[in-house]
Amino acid sequence: MYFASRVEAGQKLAKELEPYRYENCAVVALSDGGVVVAAQIAQALHCVLTLFLTEAVKIPGEPEAIGAVDQDGGFTYNNMYSGGQLEELKTEFQNTIAEGRLQKLHDINQLLGQGGLLRRDLLYGHNVILVSDGLKNAFSLDAASEYLKPVKMEKLIVATPLASVPAVDRMHVVADEIHCLSVIDNYMETNHYYQDNKLPEHDKIIETIKGVVLNWR
Repeated sequence: MYFASRVEAGQKLAKELEPYRYENCAVVALSDGGVVVAAQIAQALHCVLTLFLTEAVKIPGEPEAIGAVDQDGGFTYNNMYSGGQLEELKTEFQNTIAEGRLQKLHDINQLLGQGGLLRRDLLYGHNVILVSDGLKNAFSLDAASEYLKPVKMEKLIVATPLASVPAVDRMHVVADEIHCLSVIDNYMETNHYYQDNKLPEHDKIIETIKGVVLNWR
């Protein structure tokens, strides 16, 4: 499935999620591109919108990142690697991973500003809707679900226009409810599936979030 834009994709997902309009919900975007999709959902549901950012940490010679740092410095290892593979890589690249974590956390803080945008305490008792503009893998989803483990939620819902088969398999493990418009066997880069694939600058993304909900306190 292809979409004219992320806005169109978000509008289609919003229709599926309409039953939650009068429920206690919070929409959490998993990337800048996810914010464009998520804004349509948050507006339709009349609920809060916020952003959870992660940065992938890579090591030499491996096509897949070994893990991801979240905005609080938490680290989630990539479940595409087996336990044995991870132990070998962690031993061999211990210093590389540690340096990568520090650098990526610095990068996130540069984007978000001190303290970040997402606070766990504001999500208690909510239906939390994690929104992506496309999941080639479940990396960001795993990091978000790990970050949200301490939060007592009503439901954890995943909404995405596009996802690969492995990502959908993972959704069934971590989420209470899934809304995916298209499952793709041979997933290409996410931008490929949008006719208009240009994203706003990050500061415009932050303005989008602030514009949806003025009192996120």
